[in-house]
Order: sequence, then C-alpha cells, then structure tokens
Amino acid sequence: MTDSGFDSILRGNSVNRRNMLRILGAGAASAAALPILSACTGTSSSGTTTSAGTTSAGTTSAAAAGSTPAAATSAAASGASSSAAGSSSSSAAAQIGGSVTFGSNASDATPKAAYASVFKAFKQAQGVDVKVNTVDHNSFQENINNYLQGSPDEVFTWFAGNRMQFFAAQGLLTPIDDIWSGIENQYSDGFKSASTAADGKKYFIPFYNYPWAFFYRPSVFKAKGYTVPKTLDELKTLAAKMQKDGLTPIAFADKDGWPAMGTFDYLNQRINGYQFHMDLVASHKESWTDPKVKTVFDTWKSLFPYQQTGALGRTWQEAAQTLVKKQAGMYLLGMFVGQQFPAGDTDIDFFPFPEVDSNVGMDAVEAPIDGFLLSSKGESPQAKALLTYLASPEAQLLYLGGDPSNVAANKTASTAKYTALQKKAVELISSAKTISQFLDRDSRPDFASPVVIPALQQFLKDGDSDAVTKSLEAQAKTIFTS
Repeated sequence: MTDSGFDSILRGNSVNRRNMLRILGAGAASAAALPILSACTGTSSSGTTTSAGTTSAGTTSAAAAGSTPAAATSAAASGASSSAAGSSSSSAAAQIGGSVTFGSNASDATPKAAYASVFKAFKQAQGVDVKVNTVDHNSFQENINNYLQGSPDEVFTWFAGNRMQFFAAQGLLTPIDDIWSGIENQYSDGFKSASTAADGKKYFIPFYNYPWAFFYRPSVFKAKGYTVPKTLDELKTLAAKMQKDGLTPIAFADKDGWPAMGTFDYLNQRINGYQFHMDLVASHKESWTDPKVKTVFDTWKSLFPYQQTGALGRTWQEAAQTLVKKQAGMYLLGMFVGQQFPAGDTDIDFFPFPEVDSNVGMDAVEAPIDGFLLSSKGESPQAKALLTYLASPEAQLLYLGGDPSNVAANKTASTAKYTALQKKAVELISSAKTISQFLDRDSRPDFASPVVIPALQQFLKDGDSDAVTKSLEAQAKTIFTS
C-alpha cells in the first residue's frame, strides 16, 4: 500500500484494495517483566514482575489463529530469534547495558510468552534487561490515568488513536520524534498519522493491528450445513437454526466492560456509516438521542435472543472457550480470540460483520492498532533503544512467531510465514474504505470507560433504548464541553 493509502483509510476516505495491501507486514509485541503497576490496582497481587533474562510466562499456548501448525509457528519464532541473535553478536561492542522498566497489559499466557521471547532477543542484542510489570488487561486500561500520573514504567503498552492523544495533551508522555526519524520509511503514512498527537509530535510506536469479525469453526459449519451470512437478516436466520441445533448462536461476554463496544461500533457503522459514528463517539458532533442512534440499539436488541446469556458475569476468554469447545456457533471479537485455541488447532475462520443497510454497505472495518508509548519518566537510552527495537520488523516477526493472531505494523516485515487467517485479515483490512479503532480508542477515555461501559451494561440488562441514549447524551454534553 502506498504511504498515503492507509492514512486516507484511517481518516475515513476511500482507498483501493491493492494500495491497502501494501500497508501490512507482520508483527506484534507488548510486555514481560518488572515491579507491579501499583497505581493500577493498589495491590501487588494483580501483577507480576519478571526480567527478560528469564522466562516467566510459563507454557506457551501458541494461538492457532490461522492454518499453520504449531511446528510452523515455532519455526517462525526460531528464525526470527536466530536473526536477532546474529545481529547481537555482530554488534556486541555497541551494547549499552543497564535496564528498562516496561508496563504491560499482556497478562494472558500467549502474548506474555511472545513478549518474553522478544525481550530475550533484545537483551542479547543490546545487553539491556527489560523489567516487565504485567497487570491484567482490564485493570491496566481502567487505571491508566492514575498510573501515568503516579510512578509509571518507562515504556508501556497502549493504543493508537484518541486514547494516545489524550495523554499526550496532558503532558504525561514523552515525544519520540528522534526515534521516528530513523524508522519513517518503514511505516505507511497511515501508521505515522496514528502515532502523531495534536501538537504534531510523534508519541506512539505501532506494533500490530487486527480485525474484529465473527469467528467460527469451519468444521461446525460444514457438519451442520451452515453458510456464511451476508446480511443481518441472514445472520438472524443462521442464529435461529443454530439454536434449534442446540448451539449458543453468538458467544458473548462483557464482564470486562469493553467487549460489547465492538457490537455497538459495527451496528452503528453498518446502519449510519463511518462518519456519523466518528462524529458521535470521537467529537460528539452528533447527538446520542438522535433517532439514528436509537435505531442502533433497537437493532442490537433484536440480537439479544441469540447472544449468550449471563454476559456480564463472563470474560471474553470464557466466551471464547465455548467457541473452542463447539458449544457456540460464532463469536464477534478481535482476532486475538485465536490465543484461546489449542496449539496446532487450525479449525478457525471468520466472516465480516454482515450488511444491515444496502445503502451503507460493509466498507467499514474495525481494526485497532496496538503498540507502545514512552511515559514522562522514560528518557533513558535503554528506553529509547527498546522502542527502536520494537519498531523493527525483526521484533514484530519474533512476536508473531508466538502469537499469530495479529498482523505487523512495520511494512518491511515479511508476510511469507503468515498463517491463512493472518492473510485473510490483511485482505479484510485492505478491502476497507474506512477503519475504526474501537470505541474506547476513538473516544475520550473519560467518556468511554466511566460512561459508555456502565451504560452499555445497563442496556444489556434491560434493553431500554430510550434510557441508554438519554443517559449517554446527558453525560456526553458535560464531558465533551469541559
């Protein structure tokens, strides 16, 4: 993809599929060792501190998010590791040594182990010990503001979009234009734009992205004679048939608060279009009490009979297990759902969120970008060396060797060893005319977490479209004008 192509997609403009295909490479990375993010939870029991010189992730549960067996995955990791080791031996004299602290939300076994391999290679190359502070994903996200205003780690995992820009505007991040000056040609304009704050400075290192879609087991569809739905009506018809066959049609969980946002995002974009969606959640140029938004919630309510009950008491990982065990027919989630599949299990595929309105179509895709930031405390040579390494194709390929449920941000990273699912993800993202980041990234953090999460959870309880839209609008008026 040309450098301008992905940028226009992220900004909501059209782009052809061939251009988009050139944006994606192969990679991802996050965390693995340090003192607990005490500001996030208030107790040390929710996090683990490890050092990159040792492996603390336990057994690696390699995600079978694609069609390559575990052996191929191991080979990819081994190849990337060899490359990193070779690089380190040739530049041993240039090692800077010391250590760097790293705050991580990668608390699940698969990404945690993948990060451990990345940090091990970095230590071999630079002699720097990465002390990783791992906190469970949800606590990390919900307490990030307190964390950054307290005693944050030097480098930490975070997201592109509004949530990055919000903290940059508060002076809680360190700009990294000096790092970007050496990697500009390795990233498309779209990723560069997603890494830049309102002050024109760059703060973010993109690591990988992944699409949200309906995931399913092809063997179940084949055995039951199911066909992939193209419209919402077809989805409901399929769901009704699954119910008759004794399956939970749509796995669903929202104990963590954020998963339900994906359903809202897609329904709003399928019914009202990408621009309306962004004007609603990002800038509040549109009103939550607009009848168009009520239509979104009414349409969502029509799916309630097919969604897994008891969602507020279930984590996304638990819901994923019902898909893995063939108890649920499909699951709307990010491609990281593959982390929950057993190593070597290639019985997984996805289809895009179906069309709701033919006048709107299916051009919008939800594909969040994950990566890293430098806190206001992080100006050491070791911190900047780590970020530079994480921006490299070698680091991203090494990570993907252990967690192939994403696609790399660095456009020079080879796609030769991508799994079938990764290649399909590239196709889906590349076919999009517009790309959203996810509601809690596209909107303000002081609105998304404390307001939208409880509002959506209340809606899941009572299905009251009028109440949820009025509540969201009343609070949005106050927050977006502050």
